[in-house]
Amino acid sequence: MGEEDQRNGNGRKEGRKSKYAVACSIVGSIISILMGYDTGVMSGAMLFIKDDLKINDTQVQVLAGILNFCALAGSLTAGRVSDWIGRRWTISFAAWIFFAGSVLMGFAPNFATLLVGRCVAGVGVGYALMIAPIYAAEIASAESRGALSSLPDICISLGILLGYVANYFLAKLPLVYGWRAMLGIGALPSAALALGVFAMPESPRWLVMQGRTEEALTVLRRECDTPGDAEARLAEIKAAAGLADESAPGAPARNNSGKGVWKELFLHPTPPVRRILVAAVGVHFFNHLTGIEAVLLYSPRIFKAAGIESRNEVLAATVGVGVTKTVFILVAIFLVDRIGRRRLYLSSLAGIIASLVCLGLGLTIVEHTPPHHHAARWAVALAIATVFTFVASFSIGVGPVTWTYSSEVFPLRLRAQGNSVAVAINRAINATVSMTFVSLYKAVTIGGAFFLFAGLATVAAAFFYFFCPETQGRPLEEIEEVFSHGWRARRSSPAAVELPRSTAGGKPEGS
Repeated sequence: MGEEDQRNGNGRKEGRKSKYAVACSIVGSIISILMGYDTGVMSGAMLFIKDDLKINDTQVQVLAGILNFCALAGSLTAGRVSDWIGRRWTISFAAWIFFAGSVLMGFAPNFATLLVGRCVAGVGVGYALMIAPIYAAEIASAESRGALSSLPDICISLGILLGYVANYFLAKLPLVYGWRAMLGIGALPSAALALGVFAMPESPRWLVMQGRTEEALTVLRRECDTPGDAEARLAEIKAAAGLADESAPGAPARNNSGKGVWKELFLHPTPPVRRILVAAVGVHFFNHLTGIEAVLLYSPRIFKAAGIESRNEVLAATVGVGVTKTVFILVAIFLVDRIGRRRLYLSSLAGIIASLVCLGLGLTIVEHTPPHHHAARWAVALAIATVFTFVASFSIGVGPVTWTYSSEVFPLRLRAQGNSVAVAINRAINATVSMTFVSLYKAVTIGGAFFLFAGLATVAAAFFYFFCPETQGRPLEEIEEVFSHGWRARRSSPAAVELPRSTAGGKPEGS
């Protein structure tokens, strides 16, 4: 212990967390606030859109879910775009897409124009979900990567909360202006962020992939505590990028524009890459099958079903959901690098399953009890309370860990496009849940829908336990090796699977 505990996996002493990397990650994660705002504000805006445009429940479901189908297309293209133009400019591009979508929705005269604006914003969502955690993971050091790559999730939650607050205050405007103001106001921060990227550095790992090692070293010197640490990190990144001749600073990486990545992922994957793909896609597949999107997007309907009747009370309760989500993700940011991804994720799922069972029970009793019957009061209280415990449980583990995990497990050459596939799966499941939830609870009752989500969350726990190893504290360049030990080793703690930590030639790095 002692001196050994103060060193990271490459034998270098751990320095204090880079304030520069933290600042860059915060700016890069602001794009996620826009995505969260669009989700949060729509949950309340739909109440007013339905009254103003006279749309039916089917159109409401389409409006809710179309964003995620378009986000699927955005996320699939974002990986290749970010390999081509860089992480920083991809963030700017996503912000301009959000700007266009917000303007269209804010000035929409009819349902068709509103739907087009929602689609455009959806493409921006796909870009934001893919690029924000990638940029944060690539700019951070190993000891702070979990916290920094969780920043996009806290920003999504902050955006959702801001959307709920906007619902509450802008609901007081005349019907024709209220929902348009809710949706259109997102154009202002979008434009600010699109210009704000000029203050951000490019990802040093992307620069190395382009053979621009001198520029990468300049960024790393600003991130690291000493010039020696910066040069050592550069050497690791160059080796992971596959530079043939490390002595030639300008030598291009063997895959500097993202060509051939899908072939390596799907047609000819190595065993570690296949396991990485299963883990990264799997955590995103189960992320929304817990029912979080149903709760966030349809929380006003859930609160109405639980017995809250006043529209202002419903919107106020929804703001409470946003506050809960934000607070508990902040807690997760402090825990993810201390207790590890696995323990946080699995304990989070235990809380989710318990909350969903209680929520389903409470809503079922309320649904089958005559109105104003005293016996149902405890069930109303149970249903409302478990909405909050469910959101808290999700936000402290499954939510942030999903994005942290998928952004760090892929090797550098596959990271952007591999993560774009995982995010596309996330959006597809999100869209499926958001577009079918109303029909689902009408078919199996609202309580039955949450019992179903509880069962799916149980399957998610089994998946993560068996297929997702711990990555806490590992440099990005070592994580592929974690996945080379097969499925059984994946269930062991990091200490039980000691990995070799030396460079070619057998010398420890830094010697």
